[in-house]
Amino acid sequence: MATKKQRRTKATKAKQKKKNLRMFFLSVILTVSVGFLVFFFISLFNYVYPPATGTDVSASKRAKHKVQLYFSDTNERFLTPVARYIPKRKTIRGQAEELTKAILEGPKQGLIRTFPENVKLQNVDITKDGTALISFDKNLIEAHPGGSTSELMTIYSLTNTLILNIPKIKKVKLLVDGKEIDTIKGHISTRDAFPLNRELITPTST
Repeated sequence: MATKKQRRTKATKAKQKKKNLRMFFLSVILTVSVGFLVFFFISLFNYVYPPATGTDVSASKRAKHKVQLYFSDTNERFLTPVARYIPKRKTIRGQAEELTKAILEGPKQGLIRTFPENVKLQNVDITKDGTALISFDKNLIEAHPGGSTSELMTIYSLTNTLILNIPKIKKVKLLVDGKEIDTIKGHISTRDAFPLNRELITPTST
């Protein structure tokens, strides 16, 4: 049979064990809490003050600048400039790509789109002499409404937009699947690259 001293010792050890267990759980809870708070405040700080890399890189990709896009007026007689903000790109090719995509999106209101809705941009190249080679899918031909006026608006909506926004581009050539085409719908030859045509721009905007 255990003596009183042994029972007291055993009880003391049991209390100490419980105390140690409580301290262990408290330390775990405290560590997790501190870790969570540190993570929260670091995340909050990075959100408010983006670091030099990572977040600011994606932000720079979203940076936009103001350009002038040219869409057809309601009578399809002139091209009217419209101000819009598009993603800013460092290269001429990148700028031309963003401008072409914006033209394909069409005007927001009041003007007429110059490309069929389902036309897709395939590729953009810029030659050494400043000619922009813009390749579209077959819908440029298949979905185009046709007519000399509509073809003219399609060609110069893109041509004037690229040349007037990117001075290093001197001419624009339309391709389909990366290849030359004779015409979009049989009215205007597209074998050669097109230069700027200011005569088609709305007179009051020049």
